[in-house]
Amino acid sequence: MPTAKKTAGVDRGAQAPSVDATKLDPADFPVRDGEDPWTAEEVAELVADLEADHERQQQAIAQAEEELADLRNGFEGAGRDPADVGFSNFERDQEYLLANAARNMLEQNEMALKAIANGRYGFCENCEQPIGKGRLEAFPRASMCVTCKQRTERR
Repeated sequence: MPTAKKTAGVDRGAQAPSVDATKLDPADFPVRDGEDPWTAEEVAELVADLEADHERQQQAIAQAEEELADLRNGFEGAGRDPADVGFSNFERDQEYLLANAARNMLEQNEMALKAIANGRYGFCENCEQPIGKGRLEAFPRASMCVTCKQRTERR
């Protein structure tokens, strides 16, 4: 049985935390004042989107790491033109950025799926108030309400 490759703390071979949307109670998902409660269909769609995004991020990481390996192999040899070296360095840096962004999103997806599984999804990790259904529908990986997120970004 092949082992999963672990990169920068993220297990690329791991499956998304398993969440059975049919066993979730939409009433357990918090909403802000004035928002409609979650429906079973919305919860199922949310879980499906997070799981699909988890798979996309794993594929993006694998692709970026393949590109990085190809770029590293291209650094062999002497006498390369400085412009070629500069372009290769630029390409390598771009692939590092893409891989790191995908790793961050993968970790956020895993945290969101774990929060759903343990009944903490939708609560701000800072103030413990509901994040808001609208925000979570737009950005399901959100872990903070808009107010707390704005406060942290100002710092």
